[in-house]
Amino acid sequence: MLIDTYDRVATDLRVSLTDRCNLRCTYCMPEEGLQWLAKPDLLSDDEIVRLIRIAVTRLGITEVRFTGGEPLLRPGLVSVVERCAALDPRPRMSLTTNGIGLRRTAAALKDAGLDRVNVSLDTLRPEVFKTLTRRDRHHDVLAGLEAARDAGLTPVKVNTVLMPGLNDDEAPELLAWAVEQGYELRFIEQMPLDAQHGWKRDGMITADDILTSLRTRFTLTEEGDGERGSAPAERWTVDGGPHRVGVIASVTRPFCRACDRTRLTADGQVRTCLFAREETDLRGALRSDAPDEEIARIWTLAMWGKKAGSGLDDPSFLQPDRPMSAIGG
Repeated sequence: MLIDTYDRVATDLRVSLTDRCNLRCTYCMPEEGLQWLAKPDLLSDDEIVRLIRIAVTRLGITEVRFTGGEPLLRPGLVSVVERCAALDPRPRMSLTTNGIGLRRTAAALKDAGLDRVNVSLDTLRPEVFKTLTRRDRHHDVLAGLEAARDAGLTPVKVNTVLMPGLNDDEAPELLAWAVEQGYELRFIEQMPLDAQHGWKRDGMITADDILTSLRTRFTLTEEGDGERGSAPAERWTVDGGPHRVGVIASVTRPFCRACDRTRLTADGQVRTCLFAREETDLRGALRSDAPDEEIARIWTLAMWGKKAGSGLDDPSFLQPDRPMSAIGG
């Protein structure tokens, strides 16, 4: 069991499969010049599956989320999902993606055992998408969303970050679209995980800003804490239901007390928190032929040292040296 000194138990594993991405979102990475991980540093498919097996069979993990970078760029993704679906007990598996490659892979991922997807989409306006991502791929994301829904990778959740002066007026429009399409929309406060360290607390679009904007068009009814559990999103029913909208207020309303996550980077490092500045190496143990018991012990000790919170509310907070693309969001 992955327990820490604050009696939180990690049951949700986030696995970064690559640090590479085919977009260049302004809140995540610079337009060019980011140094990718060298291929020998990346975990192999076998190493990824072994670590997930240890987590599931020895450490109590019940949920696995594949992330990146962009996980659809990982050539062995479908095989990794299929092998993890064969584990006993079988974990629930999801994927966070920018959606560009979903049109061609959604059905195969569903057949392999993937349960659902989260797709990042910040705007309904193609020209704004191009400005935010520095790529003209808006139509591919919409097609990927449709493919995921048609394949049964549901509920399809859409993750949206609002940026001042770009898409901060789109919240009601995005929610109306998500309701019409049958997607569950979740707004995420911009977090300090950009590679260029350009994040500023002043001027960011907060959860309160988002809710104020949504209420100009919709009636929102907050779900109780019992419905939320350890989920990062606070959720509201829209106009009496059944549709819902979520807001992940990582900066202004941290949810650290209920955190149940542990993280693996693409190069085999354990991270106890998205904002941690320390990592614990599992790749070295794997490649030195350490037995499963030893790897589980290292992982357990790493999680025992998890801090009480992210530190975002501390004036002395420092961004992690590694960007979100390397950590896995």
